[in-house]
Amino acid sequence: MRPLEPLAIVAGVRTPFAKAMTALNDVSAVELGRVALLAAVERAGLATADVDEVVMGNVSGPPDAANVARVISLSAGVPQDRIAHTVNRNCASGMEAILSAWDAIHRGRASTVVAGGTESMSNIPFLVHPEAARRWMALAQARTLSQKLKAVLQFRPRDFKPIVGIELGLTDPVSGLNMGETAEVLAKEFGIMREQQDQFAMESHQKAETAQKACFLSGEITPVSLGKSVSLGDSDVFDKDNAIRYGQSMGALAKLRPIFDKQGSVTAGNSCPLTDGAACLVVSAADRLDRFSGPPLGYVTDYEIAGCDPRRMGLGPVYAISKLLDRTGLTLDDFDLVEINEAFAAQVLACQAALASKQFAEDELGRSGAVGELDPAKLNVHGGAIALGHPVGTTGTRLVLTLLRSLKRTGGRRGLASLCVGGGQGVAMILETEKGE
Repeated sequence: MRPLEPLAIVAGVRTPFAKAMTALNDVSAVELGRVALLAAVERAGLATADVDEVVMGNVSGPPDAANVARVISLSAGVPQDRIAHTVNRNCASGMEAILSAWDAIHRGRASTVVAGGTESMSNIPFLVHPEAARRWMALAQARTLSQKLKAVLQFRPRDFKPIVGIELGLTDPVSGLNMGETAEVLAKEFGIMREQQDQFAMESHQKAETAQKACFLSGEITPVSLGKSVSLGDSDVFDKDNAIRYGQSMGALAKLRPIFDKQGSVTAGNSCPLTDGAACLVVSAADRLDRFSGPPLGYVTDYEIAGCDPRRMGLGPVYAISKLLDRTGLTLDDFDLVEINEAFAAQVLACQAALASKQFAEDELGRSGAVGELDPAKLNVHGGAIALGHPVGTTGTRLVLTLLRSLKRTGGRRGLASLCVGGGQGVAMILETEKGE
């Protein structure tokens, strides 16, 4: 069935990422997506009228924009006769958008597609319990004063206590564990100590700080206009990621208490923050690049998706990478750089341990030997989500964009991008800077 013809990544851009409830607090997922789409199209040397289709990943669907991709498309000025749809594979939604665009191009439905992701975790709404919802509905439907009074008298104090939507969304309904608790499961299973997690987190911030100071990150960022902002003083433009902690230290990280298990090791410091942001890529068939002014960033050449136990969802990359390497015949040594999303330090460290474990390979992957050792020097070389942030519907797109740019910068040819998925899945994608024969 695969491989398909390579998918060309013509151009890409993202907004700066902001910790939730900070700089982008008042910017909707639609606006974030619109900004990213327009900037990506401009970088590709196109006009919005040249776009055949828009696909956006999004997890916490805005109540006022059910098909957020369509709203983004129209608000950006893409002609109304061009189609758009939204995809949701939890944390892999930004990759799923790319795969959906690839399929549309492969089937001849489109030639030029904008694929990306958008997420405003600041604006995930609060909810009410079903009983409270029924009482509010009864009040809304009441017409006479006596009916309204009767409806009001039905309310109980608990009806005014909201359900925090983001907490509900980050809890797996099958295992009953929130995402941080699944990281604790892996930390215990693989014997990953608190100090190891904090060390990984510190290095993520250090790499991201270096990349930001060297203006590498700004090369993939388009600014977002805010108007006068309390969080930014008098500035009306937000133009760089704000979760990176300059000078992060083991001492500072050691002061943080575990947040998911009082006796555990996962803290806010060795986890990714809740984040707002969007990213978009302009993608095309690899044999239709003559209409663009410059060479593409690179190509997506293959991928795999795998499922796993929701309690161990952080191991999703191991299952997907193993599946991909088995089918392609490649090994980890064949990749110049690797990006694995840093949902939690414990989760990435567990993936490294599982990839290198012969026992895990035999028990879980049907292999006779370990998948392989993942060289830390190749992994997330410009920092990862612990420092940059993880707007869940967007990150898959950001990984592809950052990895291709990193390969270009270092002279590498082939990269591997992967991430775990809430609910127990993993996606792995092969990226190349040159089109293979």
